[in-house]
Amino acid sequence: MSHVPHSLAEEFPQFAERISVLKQQGGHFATLAVRYYEVNREVHGAESGLTPMETLAEADLRKRRAALKDEIYALLVADAEEA
Repeated sequence: MSHVPHSLAEEFPQFAERISVLKQQGGHFATLAVRYYEVNREVHGAESGLTPMETLAEADLRKRRAALKDEIYALLVADAEEA
């Protein structure tokens, strides 16, 4: 398991430029991006041992991160289809 946090641009390199634009525009996408960043940092802290955490709590964080990532991806795909 990797202990390196992944930015949205690393997760979705094909959308890297669009991610930057959408974050700057604010709105729902920007809110999701901030939440993803926060949860991702928490997961990274737990995985690296910087933030001691129970196994179930860490698993819950990973699920939240995956749900955010899925929602962000859906928005990126929808945005690409509109273009």
